[in-house]
Amino acid sequence: MLTKRQNLLETIHGGHPDRFVNQYEFIHIILADPLGITEPYPEYGQTNIKNGWGVTMSWPEGTPGPFPVHDNAHKVVKDIEEWEQVVKAPNLNFPESLWETAIAEAESVNRQEQFTAPFIAPGIFEKTHNLMGIEEALINLYEEPEKMHDLIKYLTEWELEYARTLCDHLHPDAIFHHDDWGSQKSTFFSRDMFQEFFLDAYKEIYGYYRERGVELIVHHSDSYAATLVPDMIDMGVDIWQGVMTTNNIPELIKNYGKEISFMGGINSATVDHPGWTREEVHQEVERACREYGSLYFIPNTTQGLAMSTFEGVYDAVSEEIDQMSKKMIKASN
Repeated sequence: MLTKRQNLLETIHGGHPDRFVNQYEFIHIILADPLGITEPYPEYGQTNIKNGWGVTMSWPEGTPGPFPVHDNAHKVVKDIEEWEQVVKAPNLNFPESLWETAIAEAESVNRQEQFTAPFIAPGIFEKTHNLMGIEEALINLYEEPEKMHDLIKYLTEWELEYARTLCDHLHPDAIFHHDDWGSQKSTFFSRDMFQEFFLDAYKEIYGYYRERGVELIVHHSDSYAATLVPDMIDMGVDIWQGVMTTNNIPELIKNYGKEISFMGGINSATVDHPGWTREEVHQEVERACREYGSLYFIPNTTQGLAMSTFEGVYDAVSEEIDQMSKKMIKASN
C-alpha cells in the first residue's frame, strides 16, 4: 500500500495510485508560525477585529469564513493615491521562542507519509481588496495602474520576506497558499489583466519557494478560474485546490492534467449547509469520483482547509471517498 505522500505523487504524475487521494490527507498544514499565532483574527461569531495590516475583519455566524469590513470608518485605503501613507506591513522580526511550537510541529511530521506546508493567506489580490474594498481594487486596476503596481510590489516584497522566515525555520517541502481569483461563474479580471498585475508577483513568490526546496505548491481559489490555469502552470502551481464544478473539470484534466492537478469538485455549498444529509454527501462524492477519475484529480470539498462549516460534513465526505476507492480502484486491481 502506498503512503499518503506516494499516492499523491502517483495521482498528480499520472501514475498508478492505489486509491483516491482523500482530501487533505497528504499535507500537514502548519498554522502556528509566529505570524499565525500573533496576528489578530476573528473567531467564529466575532466582529470588528483589526489585524496587523489595519484591516478590520468579522466572522458572522453561519458564514464559512471571515470578511473585511469596508465602511468608511474601517477601510484602510480610502484613496489609492495615498496608500503609502496608510499601508503598513506587519513586523516579521519575531523572537526565536515564538518559533518553537511551529518548529516542533514541523519536525514531528513523518515526511515519508505527508508533505509539510505553512499556511499563507490572504494572497496578493486578496490583500489589495482587503485594504480598500473589492470594487475599489478592481476599479483601481483600470484607473490607477501605476499605483496598484506599486502597492502589489510592496505586498510581494513583504511576502518574500515572510517566505524567507518560513523556509529558514520550518524547511517546508510544500506550501498551501490562498488567493481567490473569481466568483463561482467568472474570474474577477480578464486573463490579460491578471498577467499584467499578478502573474509576475506569483512567479517570484513561488519561484523563491522552489529555490528553497519546496517540492509541492498548492494554490487555493474556490472559484471559477479555468481561464487562468495556463498562468497557474506558468507560476509553478502543482495543485489547484478549491476548483468548483463550474470550471468544466473533465476538460481541464484532459487539457492540462499532465502539468497541474485539480483538487475539489465537490462544491462546499452543495453539501456543507445546515440541513445536510449523508445521502447528499454520498451522491456528490460518487458523482465527483466517477466524473473526474483518480488521475490529476483529488476529491475534496472546496473549503480552504481540512474543515467544514457544519459539524460532521468533512468527515462524512472523507468516509465516502474511502468507499469510492473500494468501489472504483481497489475493485479494478
